[in-house]
Amino acid sequence: LCKIDPWFLYQFEELSIREKEISIKTLESPSQLRALKSEGFSDAIIAELINKEENTTLSENDIYARRVKHNIIQHFNEVDTCAAEFKALTPYLYSSTSVSASLTQTNPTKESDKKVLIIGGGPNRIGQGIEFDYCCVHAAFTLKDMGIKSIMYNCNPETVSTDYDTSDILYFEPIDFEHVRNVIEHENPDGIIVHFGGQTPLKLAKKLTEIGAKIIGTSAKVIDMAEDREKFSTFIKELGLKQPKNGTAFTKEEALIIANKIGYPVLVRPSFVLGGRAMRTVYSDSELKEYMDEAVEVSNESPVLIDKFLNNAIELDIDAICDGKDVYIGSLMQHIEEAGIHSGDSACILPTLSISDELIKVIEEQTMQIALKLGVIGLLNIQYAIFENEVYLIEVNPRASRTVPFVSKATGLPLAKVATMVMVEQDLKAALKYYDRFNVVDFNATPMKPILKGHVAVKEAVFPFNKLPGSDLILGPEMKSTGEVMGISKDFGMSFAKSQFASKNIIPLDGNIFISLTENDKQFAKEIGELYHELGFSIVATKGTHLALQAAGIESTLVLKLSEGRPNIDDMIRNNEIAIAINTSDNNASKSDAKKIRQSVLSNNVAYFTTLAAAKAAALAVKSLKENSGTIEPNALQDYLVDA
Repeated sequence: LCKIDPWFLYQFEELSIREKEISIKTLESPSQLRALKSEGFSDAIIAELINKEENTTLSENDIYARRVKHNIIQHFNEVDTCAAEFKALTPYLYSSTSVSASLTQTNPTKESDKKVLIIGGGPNRIGQGIEFDYCCVHAAFTLKDMGIKSIMYNCNPETVSTDYDTSDILYFEPIDFEHVRNVIEHENPDGIIVHFGGQTPLKLAKKLTEIGAKIIGTSAKVIDMAEDREKFSTFIKELGLKQPKNGTAFTKEEALIIANKIGYPVLVRPSFVLGGRAMRTVYSDSELKEYMDEAVEVSNESPVLIDKFLNNAIELDIDAICDGKDVYIGSLMQHIEEAGIHSGDSACILPTLSISDELIKVIEEQTMQIALKLGVIGLLNIQYAIFENEVYLIEVNPRASRTVPFVSKATGLPLAKVATMVMVEQDLKAALKYYDRFNVVDFNATPMKPILKGHVAVKEAVFPFNKLPGSDLILGPEMKSTGEVMGISKDFGMSFAKSQFASKNIIPLDGNIFISLTENDKQFAKEIGELYHELGFSIVATKGTHLALQAAGIESTLVLKLSEGRPNIDDMIRNNEIAIAINTSDNNASKSDAKKIRQSVLSNNVAYFTTLAAAKAAALAVKSLKENSGTIEPNALQDYLVDA
């Protein structure tokens, strides 16, 4: 019936039967406990099952202590990466618990060797991508430069970090506390890097510190302060910096009180999510009630975070490195989409396009203040918003961010390598001098920063929509992208065009452009219409947008929505009569024709933009392409980085 091979079902049945046999007496029987571990039961699961059966309060550590007492430990086995053809130079290790106590243990590296353990990001998923693997690989390369043995810990065979020749030793293990602890006890590394694999290893920092593990770089205490909403808000207030009004709700009633006190619109999200999952912008009590009822499960362990939504604010990203004395700002990136789009989904530009020198100076000073006062040693990422000409702090992450590879390539300075050297030796200036191949660092500036050489780089997100039938193109605070690309040239328009071509969103230079805007966006209909009318496009629009364009004196052709009859916009898209689609929407888009239109756009490979900011950027891209006779000139990255 279920179409699962019976062999697997038998394995599940055996595990289910074994679960029912677990009791407090199991802990007194070395043979029973060893059998459980050999079948894959974790210490945490064993504790949970016993607690459920016996009404006890055992912890993961209690089971660990009992295992050690009975000498039930993980053994590490080596994979021959050279298939016995010649000697394998890199130990490729995985753990197991033998049913007998006689298994020979694989020897760790020599005690005299200085060694550092790098914990990777695990399986790729939304919010936890390959960008973090880039950082882990660069950390391993840096340790090699420094004459330090690198131990890579990861469990994803689709990454470079798990290649046999990336590190000196590789442990292919699940990224959880029990397995990481086993490797630490086996290897006794001189340092552990948890900051390069995203949120997954970062969450282990506190537990690892409690068992005496030597985390290098930013400490678990600092990580906890940045992650804890109340502690961090207190810290920011002490520095005199601005944050959007915010609160934490444990019930629906509390959420309504906080939202009305802050004022709508508000950004709501669970406190435990990865990649902005279940995050939403809500505009009224009714929307908030619906969100609290349907979208999340709220408890004391997982409250909902509520922030004032800064409508149409400009969002900025900073990647910086600190050694406790000095700060290097690797980038100040301006998001093309307005605040409210997840930073992982938003296109961004380096250098900034429309931020004044005065505001840039304020942001640099605040970044330096935060890094030094917080006690960051290594990388940190800060997100700001500019709202009504004021700088607001959105978020601080004391770790590598997904923009590190982009910034490193765009500026010519490998941030992850510099940060690794800083975490080991705590000397930022020395690390910068070691890796500054293109002479980009301005050592005289305070804080230090790169000297940009006249090029413009655009990072664009890559989405899996064409592989997921029925998915919606609309962007919001919940992350949807699965990768990113970079466009680089001497001007913004061409760089944006390159980024769109690289992400398979091919921009035509003429034809019909379909425009459909939400009520909130119709005030910008004249601006968008004029841009594309001047570029030679013919505009077609649904009724509301058509009337807004008509009132602004912009010529357009009325087209029916799907629910209004035929021929409609879907017919035009299917007949290849639409070259570009601009279709903005709100959280209720799925209840209207808008979602169906976007799905038609996707299935028929029409260039699309779902925010006003991206639509304006696309117009500049078309202009640059036309000035260049529609061609794109490829150049080596190094051509932009060498001195002119």
